[in-house]
Amino acid sequence: MSKSVPRLRVRPVAPEDGEWVRALMRERWSGEEQVVNCEVYRPAELPGFVAVEEDERVGLVTYRIDGDVCMLGTLDSLDEGRGIGMALVDVVRAEAESAGCARLCVVTTNDNRHALGFYRSVGFEVTVVREGAVNESRKLKPTIPLVGLGGVPITDEIELELPLL
Repeated sequence: MSKSVPRLRVRPVAPEDGEWVRALMRERWSGEEQVVNCEVYRPAELPGFVAVEEDERVGLVTYRIDGDVCMLGTLDSLDEGRGIGMALVDVVRAEAESAGCARLCVVTTNDNRHALGFYRSVGFEVTVVREGAVNESRKLKPTIPLVGLGGVPITDEIELELPLL
């Protein structure tokens, strides 16, 4: 049974969060840059939300809106199983809906069964599997690990989508 986070607050990323966001990207995402479908972006430069509990940052989500699509950039719960990830996805979903987006999308890799399970549990469906995409992304970001969770070689991108409105 998961613990809830009754004192959790979610607020927009503020300028004073910048170094914390960059450090989190280096620690959890092997660098400050992300590469998705051979497109490079910097999560610290994207809009986002921070989950805070008792003045401690416990989660982060970044996103970008392009036309009628909102793409989750990164999602990090620093204390999993307590509803932090769900709260962060909910606030981006509301932001996307208010911006008139038709869908919320996210990309993960073939090794990340935990993320796939989480996104599926909140209504996302797999829409695209880009075989070999991570191998191509390594040309732009060589620090992407070769092997991921459970010793699974990281090779493919999996895109999931949640229809909105």
